[in-house]
Amino acid sequence: MLRLQPFHVRVPDAALTDLRSRLARTRWPEPAPVLGWAQGVPLDVVRDLCQYWAEDYRWRAAEARLNAVPQYLARLGGLDVHVLHARSPHPGALPLVLTHGWPGSVLELVDLVGPLTDPPDPADAFDVVIPSLPGYGFSAKPSAPGWGVERIAAAWAELMAGLGYSRYGAAGSDWGTSVSSALAVADAEHVAGIHLIPPLAGPAPADGELTDAEREALVQAAERGRSSSAYSEMHRTAPQTVGYALVDSPAGLCAWMAEKLLAWSDTGGLSRDQILDQVTLYWLTGTAASSARLYAESIERVAAWISGAAAEPVTVPVGASIFPAEVPRPSRRWAARRFPDIRYWSEHDRGGHFPALEVPDLLVRDLRAFFRTLRQR
Repeated sequence: MLRLQPFHVRVPDAALTDLRSRLARTRWPEPAPVLGWAQGVPLDVVRDLCQYWAEDYRWRAAEARLNAVPQYLARLGGLDVHVLHARSPHPGALPLVLTHGWPGSVLELVDLVGPLTDPPDPADAFDVVIPSLPGYGFSAKPSAPGWGVERIAAAWAELMAGLGYSRYGAAGSDWGTSVSSALAVADAEHVAGIHLIPPLAGPAPADGELTDAEREALVQAAERGRSSSAYSEMHRTAPQTVGYALVDSPAGLCAWMAEKLLAWSDTGGLSRDQILDQVTLYWLTGTAASSARLYAESIERVAAWISGAAAEPVTVPVGASIFPAEVPRPSRRWAARRFPDIRYWSEHDRGGHFPALEVPDLLVRDLRAFFRTLRQR
């Protein structure tokens, strides 16, 4: 039987006072000797964010958004996992487990709860389950290796069964894409379908000549790998080493995370409050090192899916949302090699890596449209 302990977020005032004190004592580096972002996030960008963080940002507002949703600690695989669980007021709602990634959190997804649980058409209603990945947010930190995407997927299957759901959907972006795909393999009997942002797949020699869009996507992916993949290699090879700095310095954590929150979103995609919601949650929970360890567990496997070197089939129905500022950005024919039952495919003209924050209207529309085809009448 699933053990659920009610949970309420209330960070001590002393932790917020300490944060502001540390920000005030930041020792800043000199500006980069080149213009722009060629050597990383510019000094003025980080200083502006940190000044706002210290003087104007209000964590209690983020805390209230979390506490507006029922929360629990669920014992899964020997680990206490933080879970938001909102039941729809409408009968027959489809259960849906949403999974975040890095540098995101449940705060990336919490504002989807209202539109998903109580839509204009009750036939589109979901019961929404949003767990924090192990080592992220208010979930416990694994003390031993082995918590890769497959083990997390097994924990999610245990969670959904323990909540009483015998048939459910799954969706996610970033790590949530891989966890949802692994969940569809591990619990195919109960997973009605998965919605991926985007599906992870690459080209195969048999594909023949590339389309212009495919060629552009490969060029952008190669440039991303060449110019801004150092964070991933640090997470993969030395999460403990980088953790010392990130857990000790709020300005350092802000620079490390905001660089990706800004660079991976569409132009003007995220506000300062949206960025600092994520950074503050990682800071207050001390999860910079523990969250990075997921890369040591699973990023090589994920890279093989992205490149197309691996394409183990995922046979449940699949929906996909493709956003223009996202990298990678697979074509439908690449995705079909790994996901042979694609039921819904939507390519948008705005949005990036964080659609739940940038373009929630488009994401909610896609989730409703895809899962509408899978509901039992």
